[in-house]
Amino acid sequence: MQSTIHYSLNDHPTVDEVIELYDDSGLRRPTYDRGRIAEMLRHANLTVSARLDGKLVGLARSLTDFSYCCYLSDLAVSKALQHQGIGTELVRLTKREIGDRAMLLLLSAPDAMEYYPKIGMERVENGFIIKRTI
Repeated sequence: MQSTIHYSLNDHPTVDEVIELYDDSGLRRPTYDRGRIAEMLRHANLTVSARLDGKLVGLARSLTDFSYCCYLSDLAVSKALQHQGIGTELVRLTKREIGDRAMLLLLSAPDAMEYYPKIGMERVENGFIIKRTI
């Protein structure tokens, strides 16, 4: 019997689950700092999770006002399950949740720059950043 990926909104994964997923996915986040990861989760107001047999295998973590903009700050999928449509579905569900009036924006990791156009996202050149110092 083949297992099915189950997606859910705001299911509140634990800090340990998220650290394990980020490390496994290759997404570079400060996973050595549990307190910081806990704050990142606490302040996100939209998460879409993917679970396989109860295990967290994908996460889209966003900050949004649900009416004008949404910043998709983390998109992580377990390495063993990448290229199977999980990330695409996490983005689709995020967009469905925020609706047509809100734009979806993300900053890509360098290794993922070719992925996002493949799932229908448009590259933008009109952004600016003040980088974190720690």
